[in-house]
Amino acid sequence: MDLLTGALIALIAILLLYYFLWSRMTYFKDLGIPHEPPIPILGNVARVVFQQTSMAEHLQRAYNLYPEHRYFGFYNFETPVIVIRDPELITAIAVKHFDQFTDHRGFVDEDLDPLMGKNLFSLRGDRWREMRRLLSPAFTSSKMKTMFPLMCDCAVNFAEYIAMESKQGKVYDMKAIFGRYTTDVIASCSFGISADSMKNPNNEFYMFAKETINFISGLSLKFLMGKNFPTISKLFGIRLFGDKPRRYFRGIVADAVKMREEKGIYRPDMIQLMMETRDKDGGGLTIDEMTYQAFVFFLAGYDTTSSFLCFAAHQIGVMPEVQAKLRAEIEEVVRKTDGKPTYEAIKDMQYMEAVLNETLRLYAIVSFLDRVCVKEFQLPPATPDSKPVTIKPGGVVWFLPFALQRDPAYFSDPLKFKPERFLNGEVSAPNYTPFGVGPRLCIGNRFALMESKVVLFHLLWRCDLEPSADTAVPMKLNKKSFVLAAENGFWMNFRTREQEKVVS
Repeated sequence: MDLLTGALIALIAILLLYYFLWSRMTYFKDLGIPHEPPIPILGNVARVVFQQTSMAEHLQRAYNLYPEHRYFGFYNFETPVIVIRDPELITAIAVKHFDQFTDHRGFVDEDLDPLMGKNLFSLRGDRWREMRRLLSPAFTSSKMKTMFPLMCDCAVNFAEYIAMESKQGKVYDMKAIFGRYTTDVIASCSFGISADSMKNPNNEFYMFAKETINFISGLSLKFLMGKNFPTISKLFGIRLFGDKPRRYFRGIVADAVKMREEKGIYRPDMIQLMMETRDKDGGGLTIDEMTYQAFVFFLAGYDTTSSFLCFAAHQIGVMPEVQAKLRAEIEEVVRKTDGKPTYEAIKDMQYMEAVLNETLRLYAIVSFLDRVCVKEFQLPPATPDSKPVTIKPGGVVWFLPFALQRDPAYFSDPLKFKPERFLNGEVSAPNYTPFGVGPRLCIGNRFALMESKVVLFHLLWRCDLEPSADTAVPMKLNKKSFVLAAENGFWMNFRTREQEKVVS
């Protein structure tokens, strides 16, 4: 190779490197959108990558830099993201102009990783609309009522086991035990399986769930790779979930459907509800489609809900006044129902709901919600003295529930746990979005809240929650996990209540 050819190749390499690593880093400068200076490849997330802070707290810090702006720029690695701060603008984008922002940004190749690529969360456009239409009837209040006995069975088994073991007091890793409970609920309500993971801790379904979903291990890295470097992920065949979990869950769904159709079995669970979408002409959900939808509910129900319960139990355990008020409400329900709590009685527990809502406000499990622009849209000026900004198709916007719900502009004493704020009218919908907003609101929000109410009801009916030597006060967030988690885990002492205290 002569000197001129070598120099030409080097120049081309430099230009390509500039194009791929730096040219997109002028996006916000060109549009006049305020932002922090990025660095190549890592953009504005270097502190998260090097585990100096959690993603949620990093985004909150960025959010707090621009209190007078309706939005600001943020480079998620090389992807420019417009972060919307203004609750009214969030509502306008997610509700009023939903047709221009219908989709989430894809993070897997749907053919390579169908469990994540073909479920309701990942589907786009008309495919999402049709799947949402088919699944929505499964999550109405009436359907929650039919699943309530299944949840209760799991919660009673859970509380009885904890009460039996905790007569002298026992310290538990709450993530582990709540993971067993949420696994049992998903197994029962989604797949028609009775697991009882407390008495049978090594049952196949729970062990498979534990091995498959662990965001503190390599799963977070795979997620970040797929989200930010999809070409590289596809090139190297990186998948969140491979063939083994796909075959496992497909087998469960296929066996359940076959047995129910052959023996005429009816069970008020998600598989049954998805089976009811099928007709004699073969319309409705196929076995594969049912598998993909059941899996995403398993994913959310196992990890997200168990984390939510950990944060709730932590707050209840370290705040005796909250626990006392909650127990008074529980005992009132016990008296009114003669010790047999009904769906309506638990659903209508106002203080219980306030405690859970306040937990979701202070610890929004999902730190950001994304939307992809599918039709050109003009954002109003970020400040009164700036210009409107046009978002082209493919542009990404984020909403930040964790940061928004800790903003003192919308919540008094935002870092203080105060369930009463949900009883005195302080909270308004645009400022509180833990389950998302608009048509892409989490379809399973009623399910998650009900299974959480049921287990906390039975657990606090039977046990006192107390801080242990390992309970972190104040709590610090885990810097290694992509999702919200405690730095050193969730630890709490459970103590069985004396029988005369249980029912007065």
